[in-house]
Amino acid sequence: MTAPRTIVGVSGGVDSSVAALLLRDAGEPLAGLFMQNWADDGSGDCRAEDDRRDAVAVCGRLGVPIHFRDFSGEYWNGVFQHFVDEYAAGRTPNPDVLCNREIKFKHFLDAARDLGAERIATGHYARISHVGGRHRLLRAADRSKDQSYFLHQLGQAQLAATVFPLGHTLKVDVRRIAANAALPTAAKKDSTGICFIGERDFREFLGRYLPAQPGEIRTPDGRAVGTHPGVYFFTLGQREGLQIGGVRGFDAAPWYVVGKDVATNVLYVDQGVDSPWLQSQTLRSGIAHWIEGAPPARRFACSAQTRYRQQDEPCEVDVGDDGRLSVRFARPQRAVTPGQSVVFYDGDVCLGGAVIDGTDAALEHRLRERAA
Repeated sequence: MTAPRTIVGVSGGVDSSVAALLLRDAGEPLAGLFMQNWADDGSGDCRAEDDRRDAVAVCGRLGVPIHFRDFSGEYWNGVFQHFVDEYAAGRTPNPDVLCNREIKFKHFLDAARDLGAERIATGHYARISHVGGRHRLLRAADRSKDQSYFLHQLGQAQLAATVFPLGHTLKVDVRRIAANAALPTAAKKDSTGICFIGERDFREFLGRYLPAQPGEIRTPDGRAVGTHPGVYFFTLGQREGLQIGGVRGFDAAPWYVVGKDVATNVLYVDQGVDSPWLQSQTLRSGIAHWIEGAPPARRFACSAQTRYRQQDEPCEVDVGDDGRLSVRFARPQRAVTPGQSVVFYDGDVCLGGAVIDGTDAALEHRLRERAA
């Protein structure tokens, strides 16, 4: 049997199903591969078996062979342990970024090559351009679904061996294509939740891995306004789950998380979606990853996102001798969160990004000085 040129990561969702359909219809020698990346710990509905059955059904419908690989050990060591460690440190990690780098474009790519394939394909909404032997990551045509933010850790080798069949396709058209082809996943709801782990009670799930304890909720000036079940469960800008009712001396405006102190187990909140305690204009990051292998310059202007689906914000980037970044935005930003990624763009071209280490937000600065 001739080895397929392309292996498609079939997840059991509509996007990867249509990616496989488009490649098959283009005459691409093709096979699918279903990845198991989470060993069920009994903490909720992982949907892995349902997804596996759907992936098999799709490949059967398309008439392409399917392979299976278990990457659950690699996922635990390369993604999930970091996820837990970051929460334990009071940060808010983004597992999808690491999952793409460590699993989908590393172990999956290696497995595809072991099967004799030259490249991989996925159902991501992003585009790749190949010019003069260099490879650039571009935003998807459907900006509302663009996933380049989660792919910013890819490099030249991965982009050279990857194809994104949905890069020029709108999500509404993906659903239409799937329905017209009678794919079993045509009406399947998009997956949400933690990468590969699925939808579950996040607080209960995270509590299995972290020593969460109840503690005080305070305002930045120290007034107690409630209690929380554990600071790990909250992130900057969060409103849901605080369960703060009427507090004497305050009006009925909603409360938002503006800071957390893991050392003292105190969660800080303030009223108002645009609380000044949530504002910052500069951030510091860890060592950056650049898709071209190097930054455009030691100091340059571009736009950036500090979270998925955020509007682009103009900024200036300074690259330190150690590869860490200092970023200043043209205007203050809301709820820039340590542990999340800052991702840089030049128009539609994704330049790269880095993990946010800290900001100049007033409360964060105060807590950092107290811990020093």
